[in-house]
Amino acid sequence: MARASVPAFIAREPWGVILPLTALVLFGAAVLYSAAGGNLWPWSLLHVVRFGVFLTMAFVISRFSMDFIKAIAVPVYVLLVLLLMAVEAMGFVGGGSQRWLNLGFMTLQPSELMKPGIVLILARLYDLLPGGHVQNFKSLLPPAFLIGLPVGLVLLQPDLGTSLAIMFGAVVVMFLAGLPMAWFVTVGVAGMAAIPALFFFALHPYQQKRVLTFLDPESDPLGAGYHITQSQIAIGSGGFFGKGFGNGTQSHLNYLPEPHTDFVFATMAEEWGMAGGFFVIFVFGLLLRWGLKVAIGAPDRFSRLLAAGMTATIFFYTAVNLMMVMGLAPVVGIPLPFMSHGGSSMMTIMICVGLIMAVNRWSQRRVSNFD
Repeated sequence: MARASVPAFIAREPWGVILPLTALVLFGAAVLYSAAGGNLWPWSLLHVVRFGVFLTMAFVISRFSMDFIKAIAVPVYVLLVLLLMAVEAMGFVGGGSQRWLNLGFMTLQPSELMKPGIVLILARLYDLLPGGHVQNFKSLLPPAFLIGLPVGLVLLQPDLGTSLAIMFGAVVVMFLAGLPMAWFVTVGVAGMAAIPALFFFALHPYQQKRVLTFLDPESDPLGAGYHITQSQIAIGSGGFFGKGFGNGTQSHLNYLPEPHTDFVFATMAEEWGMAGGFFVIFVFGLLLRWGLKVAIGAPDRFSRLLAAGMTATIFFYTAVNLMMVMGLAPVVGIPLPFMSHGGSSMMTIMICVGLIMAVNRWSQRRVSNFD
């Protein structure tokens, strides 16, 4: 009876995901508040405000029609490529990398937006490509160009982590589009065989050091291995229930590097322990399960690839960051969604969420039409 009194356009929204995400953002704001020494500024308050703005943006995106999303796929891709070129021409350097454009009212990292952008353009490509042509070897040329151009521009910045994220989303879309498994196996085997050459000739010296540090962080605990070592100390010292809110030492005494961005999970784990970690992983599990459910129930090829690709992008962000802070992957500078401070990354993730919401709405409309 109470449900009937709720307007239909409100009742249809996926509140079972939105409310836990909001709780996760507020939890992240509490962690950022502690990391700033008990201050709302400069991270915690801005974190919540950004989420409010980008959640509104996600609701707006969810109202877009499928025809409109299809129509903007190519223009959005071209715009993002031009922005990546602008970064190379006039972007400013931070932390040794040239990744950002100063727009005055905000600092934009175009490579972040290319993560959902590559999924969108490939979903549109395979929507237009007849099913029988997918297994034709010549059909690899268009996606290879669409992927190679932005990845090459991102590698020039240099930003290996973001380029891997772009490729991951692209590969997931291509796999689900029906490309032969033999092609993926062949590329995988060739990639494994090329690892030594890529390590010595394609990676920058600092990137090589990150890989070696990942393999043996204790070899240089005060140098290249410092990040991973301090992160593991922070996570391990939290125990099951943590040291208590505001009582972390690794972040407050500046032992833990980047406690508000890349290593925010370690900051959280020290004060909230394994219990806090379980909560974070549980909410991400809800989000990813919902994304996969929407993709499976999508009404057509385009929306199915779009929802699955956006879900894969969120998964990559989450999995790589968590593995990185635990020492299970090299440090690649990927933030943790909904907890790390950063406008471009949160905007990217909320674009992904908004597009999954749009696919969910298209599916609901199709069901209601049949009814």
